[in-house]
Amino acid sequence: MREKRIVEVLRGRMTDRVPIWLMRQAGRYLPEYRALRAQAKDFLDFCYRPALATEATLQPLRRYDLDAAIVFSDILVVPHALGVRVEFREGEGPVLETVTSEADLTRLSVRKVAERLEPVYRTIAAVRTELDQEKALIGFAGSPWTLAVYMLEGRSGVGGLEAKAAAIGKAAFVGRLIEVLVEAVVEHLDRQIVAGAEVVQLFDSWAGVLDAAGFERLVIEPTRAIVQALKRRHPEVPVIGFPRGAGTGCARYAVLTGVDGLSIDSQIRAAWAREHLGEVRALQGNLDNMWLREGGGAMLARADEILGQLGGRPLIFNLGHGVLPETRPEHVTALVEHVHAWRA
Repeated sequence: MREKRIVEVLRGRMTDRVPIWLMRQAGRYLPEYRALRAQAKDFLDFCYRPALATEATLQPLRRYDLDAAIVFSDILVVPHALGVRVEFREGEGPVLETVTSEADLTRLSVRKVAERLEPVYRTIAAVRTELDQEKALIGFAGSPWTLAVYMLEGRSGVGGLEAKAAAIGKAAFVGRLIEVLVEAVVEHLDRQIVAGAEVVQLFDSWAGVLDAAGFERLVIEPTRAIVQALKRRHPEVPVIGFPRGAGTGCARYAVLTGVDGLSIDSQIRAAWAREHLGEVRALQGNLDNMWLREGGGAMLARADEILGQLGGRPLIFNLGHGVLPETRPEHVTALVEHVHAWRA
């Protein structure tokens, strides 16, 4: 049996069609997702109930001819498993107990991560048994710096400035926090692979707030450590890195971290990526999610620009960020069919 198209692309090979999946492809834009979400008492309960999480993972694949499922979970399950209180409040988003002192740091327990996240691995195993054999299954985790931002600041929407200040003023402490998170992320991704994930992605949503030196120390170096650890355990499993907001730094990130695929956000021009990211084995991206929300001919024309610039090399079509809740499901149908019909 041949490898899944997405896996082939991440090995640096061209496939018979450009594969596509979408970040946050399971979400509030789908009425069946909203109905499912209502069965859980809160978002973490949703993530930790394998029957519900399995159904959420598979829902987009029932609607669309996507080339991969991504396990339904959240990046903040890692801090939660480390022992940090995490709440998802309606209209407010995630709120975390902060980790800002050595005493806070000593309370974190990497040893319990795999045990506490066992429901996620059960979800992956269940999805693997139900997923079409042509479709890949993607696991994921937040990257250490992005998880550290949430843990240092305690909530989303702050902008990363307090975390950036800590990275400068409390560099040794932040470095130790990053080391704990590297270990926890490796453990979490390793267990996802053992459970059945064929590809894993690292989301570094706050990579863009750091200066060049901070980016090297807190984004590139921890990512490289994670990739190396995973490759020792699972050399055949590709790793995708997504350093959102990194700009031109994503070229250095791709080369130095050893990721198999680089996911680029919508601020990166496809023409620039074609010129400057030639050493990267595979690219993923990068339609702005607002084009998908609006749909129509303008969306398809924008997709054609990306495909025209990047489709002649190994490419996984995706968004520059997640599907917006206001997106109409038929827009996703049109995009998926259009990408699959495109030929270089």
